Amino acid sequence: MSTPLSIQLYTLREEAKNDFFGVLEMLAETGYKGVEFAGLHGKTATEVAAKLASLGLTTSSSHVGLPTPENIHEMADTEKTLGNSLLISGFGPDDFKDSEALKRTADKFQTAVDLVQSEGLKFGVHNHWWEFATIDGRLAYDVLLETVPDLFGELDVYWVAVGGLSVPEVIARHASRMPLLHIKDGPAVQGKAHVAVGSGTLDFAPMVAAADPNVLQWLVVELDECDTDMTEAVKQSYKFLTESGLASGNK
Repeated sequence: MSTPLSIQLYTLREEAKNDFFGVLEMLAETGYKGVEFAGLHGKTATEVAAKLASLGLTTSSSHVGLPTPENIHEMADTEKTLGNSLLISGFGPDDFKDSEALKRTADKFQTAVDLVQSEGLKFGVHNHWWEFATIDGRLAYDVLLETVPDLFGELDVYWVAVGGLSVPEVIARHASRMPLLHIKDGPAVQGKAHVAVGSGTLDFAPMVAAADPNVLQWLVVELDECDTDMTEAVKQSYKFLTESGLASGNK
């Protein structure tokens, strides 16, 4: 059984600035089952939830700022209104530059996990390539997940490839901790734009096969930048992933 397909709405951030609900309508028409939020573009969570329901879309997950004691209740209320239980954040390269930085980062993630769990939700980390640097002989990413055992991973498969590692091996090693995979494609070179999923250099079938089907909940398309029209790339990505049998949509 293939995994349902979502999309990180950061992909369509420019389009969403002008017509957020129009973007959601296009995604539903294309056949995506879910959306992953990165802000609500001035809409309330109640308004967005109603729109999702009308379109038959589900919230797969949300990227959020780091939760604090001051904002956790409002953050949790928003996510619960959207029907979401998976919150994700990430850190920059300086936060993984050495063992001391990594310890501070792990402490921040542990605090975030505790706050989010107090609201009955789950907190995860989204990676770039710098989490896969070696610190004291170990991958920073491995140390982070080991140090914060309740932190889940939303593995961005593209950045793992950019980091020069075997993506299936990383997924297999942490399969019990990965309910989400970020799916993007391109030349796997830093600084180069992404392309529609299926038209770049990555081989996604072994990656999906390495995941635990009892843990993996969503494949989430994300294209940061694209040299072609982004809306068309989003549609082509849907077509490739569903026609290849790697993901399921609503069509």
